[in-house]
Amino acid sequence: MKTRRIAIAIAALFLSLGPAHARTWKNSDGTKTFEGELKAYSAETGKVTVTLANGKDLTFTQDKLSADDIAFLKETGTIAPAPAPTAAASPVKASALPDVLPDPDGKEADMSKPVQVFVMMGQSNMVGFGNPGQVKGVAAEKYPYLVDDAGNWNVRKDVRNVFFCMAQLKYNDWLTAENGNGSGKFGPEIGIGNYLGHAIDAPVMLLKSCVGNRALGWDLLPPSAVGTGAKGGSYQGDSESSNRKVSEAAKAKNGGWYAGLQYDQDVGAAQTALKDLATYYPGGTKFEVAGFFWWQGEADPAKGNVETYDKNLGFLFNDLKKDFNAPNAKFVLATLGEHDKDAPLAQKMFAFAENPEFKDQAAVFFSKPVSKGSGNGHYGGDGETYMNVGEGMGKAMAELLAR
Repeated sequence: MKTRRIAIAIAALFLSLGPAHARTWKNSDGTKTFEGELKAYSAETGKVTVTLANGKDLTFTQDKLSADDIAFLKETGTIAPAPAPTAAASPVKASALPDVLPDPDGKEADMSKPVQVFVMMGQSNMVGFGNPGQVKGVAAEKYPYLVDDAGNWNVRKDVRNVFFCMAQLKYNDWLTAENGNGSGKFGPEIGIGNYLGHAIDAPVMLLKSCVGNRALGWDLLPPSAVGTGAKGGSYQGDSESSNRKVSEAAKAKNGGWYAGLQYDQDVGAAQTALKDLATYYPGGTKFEVAGFFWWQGEADPAKGNVETYDKNLGFLFNDLKKDFNAPNAKFVLATLGEHDKDAPLAQKMFAFAENPEFKDQAAVFFSKPVSKGSGNGHYGGDGETYMNVGEGMGKAMAELLAR
């Protein structure tokens, strides 16, 4: 599958693109040419990376090239690729959490520190359908940090709330329970953001990118997943790391869709936003992706693969760390509100977090004790469910960061 994708990509790009220091390359049968600058070559593996005029890199094996080009590569010898740009590292650690959060102080964050980014993914549970009006009526008693003494919504000026749905921007503003997702509703981001905003002494950005009715074993199947998707399938996209895109050619082969398309789209939207950091966190100049949140699972029994859900979570976490250049990031997920701990999907979630590979890196929040109704019915719009699960996930992330 991957070899075929590369061959198609090379065929499509065998035309004159003309970068400043380009070399003209010819394909193996001599019928097509393209221009690009040699970026990297491994004499041991035969892998070649060429930078095209549009700035994108194309990687392939030397057997796709003409004999003259192969001779040129061997004469040139191994060229190591330049190190990938990294998000600014930060020594920021989460502090201990009080039993009851205080009201936010209304102050802006210390912008001399990198923005701590938390990418949030999943399906409709993560999108959120919580009713803020209901929560406002009980906020003084149950969530006092959400409102001021006069009962008005508090706004955190140290936590930015950004939401993309189907790669379209839906919300970009400071965190407040009045509106979490741009539709007058909210999800777990309100509880998560308030706990992280209190615990972390740095700017915090919640970067949510998701849409409902998506399965980890199909639409959201991560790139490294092989044989663990629906019906034993594998990732079918042709996107490259840090260059996520939706492939029309791949979609056409699968009736308009492919395994992993939603992963590509959701990750791509978040990556694109981070390239323009100041638009989504005013004044932001550097960032660190510190963690990932995941609340999903309703769709997998029907069109995914519950049996391999734990394995796919592992692939997901590792691929997200790679795609966001975040090797030290943490991962928090929540069970579905209607599931007991012995439900098959919940068991797979806990199995993932208990895997020694992810020790001190991942945690599961068991959501049933604080949820009303079912995620299939969006918990009836019960705002307290979204608040309670968000608080639990935020606390779990803060605990991981503090280790």
